[in-house]
Amino acid sequence: MGTPHINAEKGDFAKVVLMPGDPIRAKWIAETYLHDYKEVTNVRGILGYTGLTKNNKKISVMASGMGMPSIGIYSSELYMSYGVEIIIRVGTCGTYQPNIELKDVLICSGACTDSNWMSQFKLNGVYSAVADFDLMLTAYEEAKKSKIPYHGGNIFSADVFYDYDQEVWKRWAALGVMGVEMESYALYANAARFGKKALCLLTVTDSFINHDKKLTAEERAFGLGRMIELAIATAEHYC
Repeated sequence: MGTPHINAEKGDFAKVVLMPGDPIRAKWIAETYLHDYKEVTNVRGILGYTGLTKNNKKISVMASGMGMPSIGIYSSELYMSYGVEIIIRVGTCGTYQPNIELKDVLICSGACTDSNWMSQFKLNGVYSAVADFDLMLTAYEEAKKSKIPYHGGNIFSADVFYDYDQEVWKRWAALGVMGVEMESYALYANAARFGKKALCLLTVTDSFINHDKKLTAEERAFGLGRMIELAIATAEHYC
C-alpha cells in the first residue's frame, strides 16, 4: 500500500494514534508503554509503531516532525489512507501564563495561529480550530482521576520559532492563551476536514515569563511520562 510519506501496509495502524513530534520520542513511547509492538513505518526517519497497552488495547504511535506542514502531511495520510479515526498529539510547549508550571499538562480545547493554513479553504472569516469534545472531556476526567496537574484552554500554534518581535507573545498571553507550540492548529483543522477526531496534550518545557525555567534536552525527550500515561488512558476509551 503505502503513501508518499508512510510505508506501512493496510491494517498496520490502530484506529487511535498518539503523535509526538520527535521520532526518538515515538520509539521511546513504544518501548516504554507498549508490548508486542512492531515498527510499521520509517520513511525519512519518521518512526511509527503499533502495539498493545498494558490493558491489551491496540494503539499506534508515530512522529509528526516539527511544524504545521509536517503534521499536516502525516495526519492527512493517516486519516485518508490508513483508517485512523483519532490522533492525540503528545507534544511540548512553552507557557505564557504565570500559574502554569514546568511539567504541567495542557489539555488544548482550541488552537490559535499566525499560520496561513486555512487560506486553502478560501473562507470569508477566521476559522476556530478546536479539539473533539468527547476526547477532551475524557482526558479531563482521566487527569482528575490521576491527580495530574493540568490546565485547559487555548494554545497558540506558531509558524515561527525564533520571532523577530520578541514581545509578540505578550499579546497572546493577554487573551488568556496558555502557551505556544507549532502543530495543533493544523491537526485540528485536518480532523475537521476529514470528519475525524483529534486532541492535543502538551507538557510545559519552558516559560516565556522566566527564561531560566526550562527542561533539559533529555527531560524534553524522556521526561513526559505523565502526559503519555494520560494520553494512553484517554486512548483506551476509544480502542
